[in-house]
Amino acid sequence: MEDQIRPLPAGTPAPPFALQRSPGTRLALAGAAGQPLVLLFYPGDWEPVSQEQLSRYQRFLAEFERLKAGLAAIAPDSAWCHLAFAREQGLRFPLLADVHPHGAVARAYGVWSEADGLTGRALFVIDSRGVIRWSRGYPLNLVPSVDALISVLERLHDAE
Repeated sequence: MEDQIRPLPAGTPAPPFALQRSPGTRLALAGAAGQPLVLLFYPGDWEPVSQEQLSRYQRFLAEFERLKAGLAAIAPDSAWCHLAFAREQGLRFPLLADVHPHGAVARAYGVWSEADGLTGRALFVIDSRGVIRWSRGYPLNLVPSVDALISVLERLHDAE
């Protein structure tokens, strides 16, 4: 799977999106303008590695906030599924439903696997002007470290 995804590289304008955050509410990339945004793509709610990854990122949410960076996670599950998952896991950052059409935003960011029919595991840091400053794809069975992400955000915070 990880060989099939090709995350958009640094320096690329981030593809715009507006995804359902909960029934009746949407979150758009344009809404994050003015501050850096970490986009976390993952295969789906309730998948064990994703549960571990999102719980880990929740524990670092205060650090992201200190660096004035937003955090949003994207998977091809429904908003209802995301709400139940976030409630059970105690997640306080947005989980966005990439479902109409299925995986369209993941495709735009280069992290959709046609062969497997699911979103790969990937991270993006988008600066306050909407440009991808850092991106990485990961094997599905690996929880990405937060350390590299924090380092990128610190450098971006110091530069802006």
